[in-house]
Formats: sequence, structure tokens, C-alpha cells
Amino acid sequence: MVTCFQQLAQALDYGPAVLATVVGVRGSVPREVGARLVVDVNGQAFNTIGGGAGEAKVLLQAREILKTGAKQFVEIDLSGAPQRQTQGICGGHMRVWLERWQGEAAKGLVQKILQGLQAGQSVTLVTPFAQDETPYLGEDAVQTDAAIAFVETLQPPPTLLIVGAGHVGIQLAKVAHLIGFQIAVQDDRPEWANADYYPQASQILVEEIEAAIASLTHHQNLYAALVTRGYTYDLEALQCLLKRSIPCRYIGMIGSEKRVRQVYSAIAQTVIPKEKLAAIYGPIGLDIGALTPEEIAVSIGAELIMVRRGGKGRSLSERLRQSLLAD
Repeated sequence: MVTCFQQLAQALDYGPAVLATVVGVRGSVPREVGARLVVDVNGQAFNTIGGGAGEAKVLLQAREILKTGAKQFVEIDLSGAPQRQTQGICGGHMRVWLERWQGEAAKGLVQKILQGLQAGQSVTLVTPFAQDETPYLGEDAVQTDAAIAFVETLQPPPTLLIVGAGHVGIQLAKVAHLIGFQIAVQDDRPEWANADYYPQASQILVEEIEAAIASLTHHQNLYAALVTRGYTYDLEALQCLLKRSIPCRYIGMIGSEKRVRQVYSAIAQTVIPKEKLAAIYGPIGLDIGALTPEEIAVSIGAELIMVRRGGKGRSLSERLRQSLLAD
């Protein structure tokens, strides 16, 4: 979501742009409600609402709206019905709202959206369908008739706090950035925690663990990976993370079972409730036999996706292989 509005902000620097938003779906479709693409003043598209002939129809209409400014719906039929010219064969329908954004007011709105999302806060965007009204930010609980406006609470992208800027952390930043996480890195060693090693990071926190975690207090979608150089650093980080008023979505801790048990034992001596330990993924990552820093990073990245998307972490072929053997 941040990337889409960054693209819109960049497009607005050169002139008007059209924002296409999926506002309704039925049946099987390639993208969800809220999916967006941007078309700049030159007609170039950024992001996607599913590709194919349906998206091509949206792009054609968006280029016309760049000229006229007459915002409108575009209906995409993906049913593959034999009696009509096919736009797709997913089986469903998509309704897409196209609107031209332009001028200083539009730029200011995009910047407010980005500021909120990049600070880890949700933002509610209201898009009226009337020709004489423009999008605006609303309260979290804003309600309106779906026939007259599209209301969406934009969620901040997940932020992965990497505690420990060593070899695994360097590779993990690459993997996590690739799968859609904003990256924050903490380490008190500037020779490790720097932009040369972490070009993907939006925040590099060369300070003590407690101060670094405090700076992320208001992030609503925080994941943490403890890949430190010793269990004392893990213990310090865990004591701060487990006390957050907004719980972390994920806390993973690298190390052997012996090291993890050592940390658990130390935490048991604090005032932190023992049941909170169940929220910690330690040792970190999925069991894929990873050995190198790169492989470990992939293992952790897979676990991040599993937690974020509600997956099971098993081989996709497992059920089919078992059924084939049973026949």
C-alpha cells in the first residue's frame, strides 16, 4: 500500500494521475477489494489490479480520464461467458473506480497518507463517487453508504525489527524487504548497523535496545527477529518487546534449543507472565535444514509469511502425495 501511494506521489510531481481502485468483487478474481494501480500523465501504469484484458480495459479508460477528468466505474467481467467477448476466465467480476488526482490538495493528501502509514499507523481514506467531491481522510469508525463512497482503512505495511546487525541480519533484511516488510535494524555497533550493509532499511537504530524499541512504540504491525550475538541481548530485547502496549505480531529468536531455554529461564525470574513465552518463535524459522546465513534468512522469511498470512508451514504437495500412496 505504501508503494502504491509513493508511486502516486511521484506521478503527481509531473502532472495529473489516475488512481484505479478495486471497490467491489464477486466470485473468483485475481485481486482483492482495495487493490490499486496508478496511471501517470504519460499513460504509464504502476502496480496492478490483476493484469490481462480486464486491466487493459482499465488502462484504456484511465488514459481518457487523464484528459477529461470525468471519474467513473469500470466493470470487468472475468466469467469467460461464451456469449460475450472474454475479458478473463477467473470466474468472477470486478468493479473498479477511476479518479483523476491533481494539484496541491491531492499532493498534500497523499503525503498525509504516507506519513501515517510509514509511522506504523492505520489511515482511513474516504473516496466519494460524486463528480464534485474529492477523497479525504476520515475517522477510523466513519460509516457511509457504500453506494455513495468507498471507505477503506489502509493498514500500515508490516515492519520487521531486526535486532542484531550481523551476517544473518544482513541476509534477512534482503528477504524480508522482498516479501513486503519495512525494515528497521537495531545494533549498537555502527560498523555493522549502517546503510552499506542495510540499504533496504527505513530505520537504522544505532542505540541501546530499550531506546530502539521505545522509538517504535506506536507501530501497530510490528514483527521482531532477534538475531543477536548473545543471549543477554535476546533477554534485554524480549523484556522490552513483551511489555509493549501494542503486542508484536511476531517475535522470533535465533539460537539452539539450549540458548532459547536459557533465555526462557531468565525471563521466568522477571515479572513478565510465563504465558507470554508461548508467543515467541524460538528457535526462529521453519525447519528446512538451513545452514548458511542466506538459507536461515529464507527459513525466517517463510515463517514470517506463515504468521502474516495464517499458513500451516507444511509442504503443499504433502496431502496429494499421501493420497497417491493410499490409492
